[in-house]
Amino acid sequence: MAKAMEALLAVVLLLFCGEWQVVRGEFDYRDALSKSILFLEAQRSGKLPQSQRVKWRGDSGLTDGKLQNVDLAGGYYDAGDNVKYGLPMAFTITTLAWGTLDYGKELKAAGEIQNARDAIRWGTDYFLKASATPNELWVQVGDPQADHNCWERPEDMDTPRSLYKIDKDTPGSEIAAETAAALAASSIVFRFTNPRYSHLLLQRSQSLFSFADRYKGTYGGECPFYCSVSGYNDELLWAASWLYRATKSSYYSNYIIQHDDVKAYVNEFNWDLKYAGVQVLLTDLYFQGEAQFSAYRSNAERFVCSLLPGSPIRSVKTTPGGLLYVRDGANTQYVTSAAFLMARYSDLLSAKKRTLSCGNTLFKPNDVMGFAKLQIDYLLGRNPLGISYMVGYGSKYPRQPHHRGASVVSIHQQRRKIKCIEGFMNWFHKDSSNPNTLIGAIVGGPDKYDRFVDLRTKSSMLEPTTYINSPLVGVLAKLYRMTCKTNRQC
Repeated sequence: MAKAMEALLAVVLLLFCGEWQVVRGEFDYRDALSKSILFLEAQRSGKLPQSQRVKWRGDSGLTDGKLQNVDLAGGYYDAGDNVKYGLPMAFTITTLAWGTLDYGKELKAAGEIQNARDAIRWGTDYFLKASATPNELWVQVGDPQADHNCWERPEDMDTPRSLYKIDKDTPGSEIAAETAAALAASSIVFRFTNPRYSHLLLQRSQSLFSFADRYKGTYGGECPFYCSVSGYNDELLWAASWLYRATKSSYYSNYIIQHDDVKAYVNEFNWDLKYAGVQVLLTDLYFQGEAQFSAYRSNAERFVCSLLPGSPIRSVKTTPGGLLYVRDGANTQYVTSAAFLMARYSDLLSAKKRTLSCGNTLFKPNDVMGFAKLQIDYLLGRNPLGISYMVGYGSKYPRQPHHRGASVVSIHQQRRKIKCIEGFMNWFHKDSSNPNTLIGAIVGGPDKYDRFVDLRTKSSMLEPTTYINSPLVGVLAKLYRMTCKTNRQC
């Protein structure tokens, strides 16, 4: 225990006492929370509602699906491009729904619960359209190569809106199962506020899960951008876990037990790899008295132990400034998802008045949450560069996010169509701040040495994604509630 505390204290002292520019005092987590959800509105595709708060965006993708006589308008663009990818979009909604469920009181206290529900429904409405035909799911809209070869606002895009689907002849179990998980988790979110809609989501989730399980196969159509390296077993367990939480049906608990992969030790949680999420979710149920899920606790704890400084089985390194670093290319996605699972696991430990044993080293719930907080604080500005990696938060933040819509003048300011090559020439390569502030977006972040270059061309550092922000919402809601209680400002 002493070694663990020394390691955590070393990180804190390094951040506060070094020669780096740091932010003093607590962060305004409520402001960060509000902005983290607002970013998702900038990623909307389709006909925007009157309640749209990101005013520089306009309608886009209104004819998506027309090539096959289906309506696929809506949903989210995944990142800084104009393609709609089913796998990361579904993971975005699942993790956002999880945070909304388990931190609903905190979101309500912050005045953000309806915005979170609206963000979820923007995704689930699209999934209902994409899965309207049994044993069929539209999983992508847009030709990724053509789209990436153009720099256009989504309102102007004229690249092919090619359509991709999975069915019994071209299966894609990971995408179908992740979509099932998203709809199951979301059905719980809407259970009391909109029972009819909740029932529809649950029915569709069950149908998609059956489809994913009956016609097993990995879909490669979203490669090279979203290749599922982990396969589909983790998504099937993930979906079954959410369906069990939504229904309490023995069918799904039996499925989980029969298909259990107890050797699935992992040290990351992302749009492709769901085992850690399954383990924490089922450990929660185990602590609530569901003894059949006891085997998942050990791997959930190994996941958390793999992250914590001072843990003898720690396997994920940090930057010199203390940020978890998994790999190049939007590394912040691994940070926010890990922080969310650590926040949830600290809740479970606290509720049961337990400690976490990592080998011979013990950690208290506050130690686990403390490290999750350090990760979020780093992103908000307590880092060697003193920069907030959330756009629009604080006074020093990235000005050139790698994002087509934000980097080109708004459609409302210049209605003339800005074509593919013109976008590259006049906007992409322009070394100046984006004309539209992409408020709330967490960009890809620094390299493993805490270095960061605010240039639009550095996509690995500057490109935001929906699935960086979605796990962040729950963590920020918890941090807001923690700090407002401490300061008696709730």
